[in-house]
Amino acid sequence: MKILKPYVLYIAWIQALVAMLGSLYFSEIAGFAPCLLCWYQRIAMYPLVVVLAVGIARRDRFVHWYALPLALIGFAVAVYHNLMYYGFIPEKMAPCTIGASCNAKYIEWLGFITIPFLSLCAFVVIIGCLLIHIRSSSANSQEDQE
Repeated sequence: MKILKPYVLYIAWIQALVAMLGSLYFSEIAGFAPCLLCWYQRIAMYPLVVVLAVGIARRDRFVHWYALPLALIGFAVAVYHNLMYYGFIPEKMAPCTIGASCNAKYIEWLGFITIPFLSLCAFVVIIGCLLIHIRSSSANSQEDQE
């Protein structure tokens, strides 16, 4: 864990960048139309690429104040999307009434890896990295005070 602490913001940024590029690949190259919940997740994910990059460039110890709310919002939408996708929430509660269906099965790698699952995993990685960053930042500030 100590080995990763100096790099957690870089890991979070790379995850956000890969998620953004992956979603653009799925919609623009593979031709998969994003549903409404996918758009909401994109709205939360895309700014994370910029916010984390600026936080890294400025060496901002408080970048988590800006990035964590976006990641938590995206995570909440991703959880809802996955619960609906896997049938825990009835399809009649889906906000995707116009355009692409929220339950469209575009990919299913290894029988369980879907686009909503990939989004959920990306937000989990980013939130985990930001929580590690918070702990290391607060530990560093306590050491500075002593």
